[in-house]
Amino acid sequence: MLGELQKLAPSKFEIDGDQLIIKHLYIERRMEPLNIHLDRMDKTNNLDGMEHAIREYGSAIRELAQANIFPGDMLWKNFGITRFGRVVFYDYDEIEYMTDINFRRIPPAPDFETEMSGEVWYGVAKNDVFPEEFATFLLASPQVRKLFIKHHKDLLSPKFWQESQQKIREGHVEDFFPYPQALRFCNNPTQAD
Repeated sequence: MLGELQKLAPSKFEIDGDQLIIKHLYIERRMEPLNIHLDRMDKTNNLDGMEHAIREYGSAIRELAQANIFPGDMLWKNFGITRFGRVVFYDYDEIEYMTDINFRRIPPAPDFETEMSGEVWYGVAKNDVFPEEFATFLLASPQVRKLFIKHHKDLLSPKFWQESQQKIREGHVEDFFPYPQALRFCNNPTQAD
């Protein structure tokens, strides 16, 4: 290992006696891509595991939104699940500030023929996002759709996104906790000492 470090990153460490001192180190949490995890849950008929992952996925999207981050590409493959069951977004290519996005509802078609034509009958600007379209791209599986709607139906409506934007504009800052309420030190006084 030392030879590999000397070859690849000689300026990032030094040796002091029998100690290796690393000056600069990046670490990444090992995750399973969420699409692979959900596929595995489906193939093993682990509905509890699937429901947990979908609940976490929606919570991750909510937390991003409340932190003024719109993930852009919310496909399952752009999220991973940690060994502790936490879903994390890891594809930053298309992120935008929430406050720069115009969340809209798709306007009704003027007539049946227009609606069935397959053509867009409304104007779309660069920053327009239509949350009701998320279901088309994310919820193809009936089981996933059912679970997602059970826990996160509001993410498919502009109202959630617009309310999040309003809170951000008003200066509201959300608190985010990486652990469930039951595991936090404030709920385990003997562990906090």
